[in-house]
Amino acid sequence: MFPCNVSSRVLMPAALLVLSCAVPRGASAQAANQAPATDASTSVSAHPTAEQVGDSLESNKRYQAAIAAYAKAPQMTAKIWNKMGIAYQMMFNTKDAVRCYKASLKMEPRDAQVLNNLGTVYATLKEYGQADRMYRRALKISPGSAVTLKNLGTNQLAERKYSQGWDAYQRALAIDPHIFSDHLHPRTNSPSSVQELGAMNYYMALGCARAGYTNCALEYLRRAMDEGFTDRKKVESNSEFASLRGSPEFKQLIAEETRQ
Repeated sequence: MFPCNVSSRVLMPAALLVLSCAVPRGASAQAANQAPATDASTSVSAHPTAEQVGDSLESNKRYQAAIAAYAKAPQMTAKIWNKMGIAYQMMFNTKDAVRCYKASLKMEPRDAQVLNNLGTVYATLKEYGQADRMYRRALKISPGSAVTLKNLGTNQLAERKYSQGWDAYQRALAIDPHIFSDHLHPRTNSPSSVQELGAMNYYMALGCARAGYTNCALEYLRRAMDEGFTDRKKVESNSEFASLRGSPEFKQLIAEETRQ
């Protein structure tokens, strides 16, 4: 598995931010685990590169070892710096993550994936203005990134800009209907208050309902109600949740809220 496939969870909590890296899925681990054959007609090395070794280690969540492997690369590239940044961030070392992302951007200033990742660090640090600027810079370069739009929406919800956050979520959904159930990218937590988490979960429920993911929508809706962001009457009156009303689980949720 490639290091971008760090998590295997299907349901993504709303407060998680999605990281980006550029290597095709499965490519790095396969290269690291299967040494290519050589013959007289090729000069391909029989040994994996330092980057390939790092990719394999990172895919197995051995982040410190992955960083050490990347550091052995004969030449540091923007992509390697980005991967090191991800490894540091997954270990909650935001200082070194920022250092690595900035080193990557110094080499490739218009890398939208790295700008997105740097934005997630700022969001983790509750520097929402900085995070917003990084996401918007990334979207100017890559306006079709559902990942960055999802992160921008989460950031705006954390700032209690609910209509803007929901708009960003809808734009992300239009590009990738599976963005709320995406489990092919590493993720990092965004610290939020109960009110902010309630808002994020509510709008995630809306997104899942619109995409046709009933179970996903019900799970987020339950969280939003538990956190006090919404109530039974508002949920029942919202036409966005019309597709859920026929399910036994939705009826049970409403019944539970009525009893309370």
